[in-house]
Amino acid sequence: MDKLVINGGKTLSGKVKISGAKNAVLPIMASALLAEGKTTINNVPNLRDTRTFIELLTILGAKCTFDNSILTIDASEITSLEAPYDLVKTMRASFYVMGPLLARFGETKVSLPGGCAWGPRPVDYHLKGFERLGAKIDLNQGYILAKSNQLTGGNISFEIASVGATANILMAAVLAKGQTLITNAAIEPHIVQLCEVLIDMGADIDGVGTNKLTINGVQKLHPVEVTVIPDMIEAGTFLMAGATLGDVQLQSVDPEHLTIVLEKLQLAGCDISLETDSILIKRNDRIKPVDITTDVHPGFPTDLQAQWIALMSIADGTSVVSESIYLDRFSHVPELIRLGANISLENNVAIIRGQKELIGAQVMSTDIRASASLVIAALMAKGRTDISRIYHIDRGYEQIEEKFKLLGADIHREKE
Repeated sequence: MDKLVINGGKTLSGKVKISGAKNAVLPIMASALLAEGKTTINNVPNLRDTRTFIELLTILGAKCTFDNSILTIDASEITSLEAPYDLVKTMRASFYVMGPLLARFGETKVSLPGGCAWGPRPVDYHLKGFERLGAKIDLNQGYILAKSNQLTGGNISFEIASVGATANILMAAVLAKGQTLITNAAIEPHIVQLCEVLIDMGADIDGVGTNKLTINGVQKLHPVEVTVIPDMIEAGTFLMAGATLGDVQLQSVDPEHLTIVLEKLQLAGCDISLETDSILIKRNDRIKPVDITTDVHPGFPTDLQAQWIALMSIADGTSVVSESIYLDRFSHVPELIRLGANISLENNVAIIRGQKELIGAQVMSTDIRASASLVIAALMAKGRTDISRIYHIDRGYEQIEEKFKLLGADIHREKE
């Protein structure tokens, strides 16, 4: 098992290219199952999760090639409709195959999902949505079995705007008979891109970019070529590192996806310059404390909450971070405390009292974004930090140590 070794306190400087978005590419990969023929996806990040999903598609019978950020998926001859436990347990996004398989083949068998170790993320919204489209759902020995001779349109309203459920129901509804209305749909950039991809494939979807989607089912879809949008979470992670450590320019990024994050960084005292596809952040030696509350898009992303806490741990004062999306998403806090952060937790609220400095220590990753917060904190800290269990970070960040090394960080990977 690998670990990251970081000697902190180095100034960062230079340019970093942001990879394609993990949260966008996975549902797009699943959507390839909706059509016969070869789908081509460009700007695909080489991540553990991407490779796991390729393995899943291959098990289902799709023919996949992945080289130099270009992924092709030929779903002409699907030979299995089962997503096995061994894969689904490692990545919740495997559940995305359920909607496409159910829509195109009328049945599927998918293991209950696994993935990151924090908080409950129930699949109820997905299953209730499929039932509204006429599917029969059974649970047997840890597997969900879904069947329908013909999905039919229905009205689906989410109590909470769920990204995963919105994507899954969308992919089922595009081949359903009649009209489907999804109310309180998620509007994250990767959901917008999924809608655009489905429309390119021949789907009839109105309301893209709003929380009310109207889908008129069609009989058949065709494969397309698509380029994945930039990863706003990776971008936000590098912005928060640059906030205190140097002048960093992000390239191949969409600033519009990060509006509230950029606003919060400016409130913290950062100097930020924007261009169409780049962001320049200049370091600030005295970070001001800024409160955030996570929310669905366009609110502050829960996937950047851990990184924000790391930044606030050296702010000049006290800040409050409230997590409104998931329960118990603070597994990074005890590890940040090991580095000298002063953080107290009350229910879903973290109170961070900024310290003059952090000190390197041995810490442990617990999920993808918690890992990123530890990297930021270690880069800011005095001395050496060893971060173990970094397979988590490999699920969501492409060559993170190489990108930071190019910026001047003293960071390398070694065996534990």
